[in-house]
Amino acid sequence: MDEVQERRARTVGTAVRAARRQRGITLKGLAEITGISVGQLSMVENGKRLLANSVMIEQIAAALRVSPADLTGQPVAPLDPSTGGAHAAVPALRLALMGLSVPEQTGDRLPGNPVGLLTVRVSRANNLYHASEYATLAVELPALLADLQAAVAAHDGLVRRRLLQLLAGAYHPACVLLLKNLGYPDLAYVAVTRAAEVIAELEDPVYGALSVFFTAHVLMAVGSPDQALVRTKAAIDSLGHHLGAGRAPQALLGELHLLSATAITRDQTRTSEARRVDAAIHLAEAEQLARHTGETQDWHLNFGLTNVGIHRVSLNTSLGRHGAAVDAGGLLSPEAIAAPGRRMAFHSDLGKALAHLRGKETRALQELLSAEEIAPQRLRVDPLVRDCVAHLLGRPFPAHSLRDLRGLAHRVGLSS
Repeated sequence: MDEVQERRARTVGTAVRAARRQRGITLKGLAEITGISVGQLSMVENGKRLLANSVMIEQIAAALRVSPADLTGQPVAPLDPSTGGAHAAVPALRLALMGLSVPEQTGDRLPGNPVGLLTVRVSRANNLYHASEYATLAVELPALLADLQAAVAAHDGLVRRRLLQLLAGAYHPACVLLLKNLGYPDLAYVAVTRAAEVIAELEDPVYGALSVFFTAHVLMAVGSPDQALVRTKAAIDSLGHHLGAGRAPQALLGELHLLSATAITRDQTRTSEARRVDAAIHLAEAEQLARHTGETQDWHLNFGLTNVGIHRVSLNTSLGRHGAAVDAGGLLSPEAIAAPGRRMAFHSDLGKALAHLRGKETRALQELLSAEEIAPQRLRVDPLVRDCVAHLLGRPFPAHSLRDLRGLAHRVGLSS
């Protein structure tokens, strides 16, 4: 190293050591997190090695939850390999939705009666979605869809009917919401259209309501909450005639009420008060149903009083009733829901609400960081989170919190 590089290496090394010690992480602990040897890290911290590799910089900054610029003093382009992996898998997923998977890759590996195996794989796909493990899910979905399509074509009777239900379960919600969250609402619409074709053969009004539920999600993603609301209201009316004594239809009805409330809060043609009142009506209906069903995972969803509470925080945040959102959040224990994505939503929405209350900025940041820790891939693609972080960057923070904020800003793609 020349003299300039040596001086820079000492500066960067000091910054790495200070950030590591502030986090209470040992050199060995940092090595385990990053996969960089203790010897290399020691040389960096002691100014004997210039930290110039962008991947290594990202690894260390991510482990210490700071911006790379806080370590190097220079901007570094954000890197999110996990989300990048999900996007890289989209072309194969697109082909699967079009029914154009390579034939020799499907079907032959399935047993004579594939229902048991495919049930496990559909459950795994939905669990990956709820865990916001988008990259893994996107890679696995094309083969799953192709195998399901091949199995449906090869069977009839009750086995075919069960396979059709599983195929709908693979489109919903894993495929639909994966694509919606990654920014491919057009492909998500293809997925709900394919699911509607499958469900039409089932001739089951409850599955029909499920199809509407996910179609409405896509409509809201493309900025049409009014059309989403028309469909959810029709599904609520239809499902009300087919509830019976079973829990699953009632859980789906509750989810439709929550989705209706969400659509209402996004309908800018209504006054603020009308949105508040109308959303509250649907929220109350959902709460009443949740008291009857308890916490459920029917339809690979997470309906229950906890999810109703999470929506109460979200709806009040969307309506600009930030104090009410924070009050609602204080009454809730999101850990009752197994799905990381829902717990992430709670913390991120609570963080958004706190960000608009004077003197609560540091707590807002902590909620956003908690959300990121739970489901990083989902948080980092959320444009509303990005807007919230941008808002916080203009607020006063203690020095150590400001460093955390800059790190988060980098990871959501706002700044280096």
